[in-house]
Amino acid sequence: MGKPALTHLGAQGQAHMVDVGDKAETQRTAIAEGHVTMLPATLKTILEGDAKKGDVLGTARIAGIMAAKRTHELIPLCHPLLLSKVSVDIVADDDLPGLRVTALARVSGKTGVEMEALTAASVACLTIYDMAKAIDRGMVISGIRLVEKIGGKSGRYRADA
Repeated sequence: MGKPALTHLGAQGQAHMVDVGDKAETQRTAIAEGHVTMLPATLKTILEGDAKKGDVLGTARIAGIMAAKRTHELIPLCHPLLLSKVSVDIVADDDLPGLRVTALARVSGKTGVEMEALTAASVACLTIYDMAKAIDRGMVISGIRLVEKIGGKSGRYRADA
C-alpha cells in the first residue's frame, strides 16, 4: 500500500481547494492545544489581573474564538465553515510555569475543523504573548498540536499523550 495522496495537490503539483460537494455531512469536532511558558512573576501578574493591557485570559479566549471563525481567510485552501461551537479554555500550570490553552471547534458539515481548532489555539497563545510582552519578552509559545478529531470519513484520531 502506497503513501496517502495529498488532497490539495493536483497531478502536476498545483495547489487547489478540495471539492467536498459529494461528501456526507457529519458532526465533526476537533480539539487543539498549545502553551505559553513564562516567568513565575508573569504568570502571577496575569492571574491577579494586573497586566497593563487588561484581562489577558478573557482577551485571549475571545481572540481564539474570532480567529477560528476566520480561518478560511488566513489559511489558503481552507473552506469557510458555519461553525456550531468554538471554545477556548486557558488554565494556569505552575509546572511550566505558564498557561495551557485548549481549543475546541465543532461543525456539522462536509469537511473537518482541525484547522479552526489549531488556529484558535495558536491565536490565543499569540494574544497571551502580546498582552504580557511588556513584562516578559522571553515567553515561549510551543506545543501547538491537534489533540483529537472526531467525525468524517477518516473517523477518530487521538494524539499520543
